[in-house]
Amino acid sequence: MQILNRVYLRLKEGAFPPAIEELERALSIDFEYTDVVNALKCANFWLEIEQRAAAVEGDYERGEYYQAQWRVFSGFVSRMENVSERCLFSLKYFVFGKALEHYSALAGDPDNPDPEILLRIGRCHKIRGNFEGAINILEEASRLRREDAVILAELADCYSLVNETRAAKVFFREAFFLDCRGVELAYLESPLIQRLVAKLRERFSEAEIRDWIPVYGTIYGLFNVKRELRPLELGKLKQAIYQLEKDVEQAAAGAAPGRASGRPGSPAATAPVARLINHYFWLIDHYLASGEERPKIEEVLERIKALDPVVFKEYTN
Repeated sequence: MQILNRVYLRLKEGAFPPAIEELERALSIDFEYTDVVNALKCANFWLEIEQRAAAVEGDYERGEYYQAQWRVFSGFVSRMENVSERCLFSLKYFVFGKALEHYSALAGDPDNPDPEILLRIGRCHKIRGNFEGAINILEEASRLRREDAVILAELADCYSLVNETRAAKVFFREAFFLDCRGVELAYLESPLIQRLVAKLRERFSEAEIRDWIPVYGTIYGLFNVKRELRPLELGKLKQAIYQLEKDVEQAAAGAAPGRASGRPGSPAATAPVARLINHYFWLIDHYLASGEERPKIEEVLERIKALDPVVFKEYTN
């Protein structure tokens, strides 16, 4: 339908009133054409958002406004059927172009960049399809803030989208280890992560998914590019394991008798359990990389088995 080609171009430019006019005219000819109906709903949604944007003051606030409204829109679209990918990309291109415009105004001194602003600029470039530009900006942000899970996840996402799979796996593994709950899944477009999240939605609640991504990312082979830890990192890992073991013990002591399992055949799927298992995985990977004796590895495996027999079986088979 030729009219949709014109409409999608208008949506990409943010020209919502003329797009709506054309769509309404098309509906008068065929009121059951799904692509037209969906595009009209989307255009009306963003027309209202644009009208409200004028009341938001400040470049940072406006950039955040557009990002936040995209998340709201994603929920809106999830309740619709068969929304055209071209329609969604046209809207995405416009929305993140507006956000990029406002964040870029805050870039400031190139000799003293703000990693938070670089993160947002890089993300906007990525979502609009400028992957190489996004990588350059996000690498700079990562140099300024080396252990930021959100930046690393966005960088991993970019590498995945340009088929640099090994680099993507490295950065995803680091990001979800550092702060699995801090990673913003709504902005990640990598098929690697999207497939994993889709699988986990069959087993866990939405609130639990982030905690279990690093566990099943390891089991399913997504996080299979591993490294030996430096002495300081190993010390921090063991300290974190000690604290998580205490957290798990306290959670188990406070759990009601017969509490429902987080999924069939496993102990209650709590966040501390998932994080502790992932820390055990990292310790095992370090032992394997450093040539540690087998009894130490077996000891960690026994701890995993005691925590969650299902995970143990999936990990060792």
